[in-house]
Amino acid sequence: MRVLVKGAGVAGLTVARELHARGADVTVFDPHPNFAHAASWLAGGMLAPWCERESAGEAVLTRGLDAADRWEAILPGNVVRNGTLVVASTRDHGELKRFSSRTTGYRWVEEQDIATLEPMLAGRFRHGLFFQGEAHLDPRQALRGLKEQLSAEGVAFTDTAASDGDFSDIVDCTGAARIGRDRDLRGVRGEMLYLHTDEVTLARPVRLLHPRFPLYVVPRGNGFFMIGATMIETESDGPITARSLMELLNTAYALHPAFADAAVVETGAGIRPALPDNFPRVVREGKVIVFNGLYRHGFLLAPTMAAEAADLVFSK
Repeated sequence: MRVLVKGAGVAGLTVARELHARGADVTVFDPHPNFAHAASWLAGGMLAPWCERESAGEAVLTRGLDAADRWEAILPGNVVRNGTLVVASTRDHGELKRFSSRTTGYRWVEEQDIATLEPMLAGRFRHGLFFQGEAHLDPRQALRGLKEQLSAEGVAFTDTAASDGDFSDIVDCTGAARIGRDRDLRGVRGEMLYLHTDEVTLARPVRLLHPRFPLYVVPRGNGFFMIGATMIETESDGPITARSLMELLNTAYALHPAFADAAVVETGAGIRPALPDNFPRVVREGKVIVFNGLYRHGFLLAPTMAAEAADLVFSK
């Protein structure tokens, strides 16, 4: 069985791995080398099903519960299982209560607990939520590592278009490139930045709640932090806006003032493909299986949805 996977973001790579593991002869086509147009290159990499349940359907939680285990099996040693800390300023305590009412899997933590979990935040927040069962990974390391692994195992990668007729099945994982072709698919813009500072250390992703501009900070090691992310209902894919940059920086400063002196080493903006229910879909259209709509849940849901795509390939 020869299968062509279109797209080499997190969806395409996890599908390629699943198909290859089941014995398929897999070729991955992507015209943009080095993940240049992959929304997953700008992702936070948080494997946080309970936190995401706060604003997502129950399926995101149930299908994402084993994401950390799946990624550990794919790339051993790349998953950090330190949980997620959610905090808010005293004046925004209502946001913390609202967040807690919409999900599970947490315990309330007080000022001393927060100081124990994240010493850099000692004395800065009186209350928080700790989601001990959550994890995170570095998306860029994961994408590179998975591609290298697949290449070493014989999966072919090409940036030259192949003839669809040469393959028994095609799995389309091209994400936002299908906007305008798929009636229900829309784009949601996300903006992020990378900061570097030796003045802040964090052991886990920290989410700072705010009624207008919530933020998450994900440690990448060696003083680097990924700061994100806006959620804007637009398909405009230009550079990060001045407003978003200022709001991200201001909110990072609210988490810890030392971020004011951090170096801005990268900014980015990308379009996430989303369906009306904000949950991904895997459907067959003739010999083509379309896997799309990962929205903001790429690394959380890609492995389990990739298995569903492979099931369709082998169910003929």
